[in-house]
Amino acid sequence: MQPRNMSMSGAVDLSAVKAAAEAKQKAEQARAQRAAQPGGEAAAAAPLVIDVDEAGFEQQVLQRSTEVPVVIDFWADWCQPCKQLSPILERLAEEYAGKFVLAKIDVDANQMLFQQFGVQGIPAVFAVLAGQALPLFQGAAPEPQVRQVLDQLIAAAEQRFGIVGQPVDPAAAAAAREAGPPAPPVNPALAAAHAALDAGDLGGAIQAYENVLSEEPGDVEAKLGLAQAKLLSRVQGADAESVRKAAAERPGDVQAQLAVADLDLVGGHVEDAFGRLVATVQRTAGEDREAARLRLLELFEVVGAEDPRVSSARSALARVLF
Repeated sequence: MQPRNMSMSGAVDLSAVKAAAEAKQKAEQARAQRAAQPGGEAAAAAPLVIDVDEAGFEQQVLQRSTEVPVVIDFWADWCQPCKQLSPILERLAEEYAGKFVLAKIDVDANQMLFQQFGVQGIPAVFAVLAGQALPLFQGAAPEPQVRQVLDQLIAAAEQRFGIVGQPVDPAAAAAAREAGPPAPPVNPALAAAHAALDAGDLGGAIQAYENVLSEEPGDVEAKLGLAQAKLLSRVQGADAESVRKAAAERPGDVQAQLAVADLDLVGGHVEDAFGRLVATVQRTAGEDREAARLRLLELFEVVGAEDPRVSSARSALARVLF
């Protein structure tokens, strides 16, 4: 496949590009903030070649593009021209030492990004400046042409947006890529909640996780921890034989069915727990139905949304509800 759109001519004159003055201001603010932070020069060890997925796109590409041009390489393992182009881009990213960052996106694993960029074929190379995307070229290309496009991109980034990147030691950048992304900062309140759960202080753990969620309602880790702590608290000290006998003798007793579902889940009988609660939702109404539904959703949190058993049970719940 022959490369197309190899020229940067007019590429920055897109209606979607923000005003140059605003972009320059953001770039200057980002540099000033980085310099003011303790150890601000540590960013120089950031990797020059990064693997990006949909979850990390905003932070790794959009936010970073206010400080340095980000070049995106859309590729796939089965794409032979990609295997010619990608090494060139990676080598140049190291050589240019911080004048641009190369973000590699596997199209098979990130179909949403592939579609959002309107990619027609791979390899395809885009750039992001000040949060705005522009196409560079499609198809494999010889190194001299790739250099020419990169030089034009870097010049346009500085002239139009004030984005100049940051000098990076290629050896340190390579080591940073090998080491992987830095660990996210630890939330002391969340760490305390985990410690309480590990110590068996279930009441303290529940309170601690609720405190975290009062500040960060969307914290997935805290939601999971809270669901686990509540589950363990409910089954603590329960006599399994008595609980199961009560549920068998009183099939209409919703609380008895909830108690058995908890025991099933703790014992690893996930499908049994989910099936019992779906059946309880189906044959009840009003407050009883809502109690069973909410307990089922809580157990979904414990198992994890990615588990296929959760997906199957969600579909079953939808069928009985609607």
